Amino acid sequence: MASNAAVPFWRAAGMTYITYSNICANLVRNCLKEPHKTEALTREKVHFSISKWTDGKPEKPTVRSDSPEE
Repeated sequence: MASNAAVPFWRAAGMTYITYSNICANLVRNCLKEPHKTEALTREKVHFSISKWTDGKPEKPTVRSDSPEE
């Protein structure tokens, strides 16, 4: 049975909420003036670690950096 409920525009455009919020955040960061723009761009960088599991035990974690300019 189809629903006639309103659908958020980002969902109707085929995006996930995370994609939509990332687009909005990038637009806001690009509208900022210096020095606030530089500060916002440095906070955008993400660091995380990945550990492979073998025989139920984690191996040595690998630290990764996922930043847009790379």
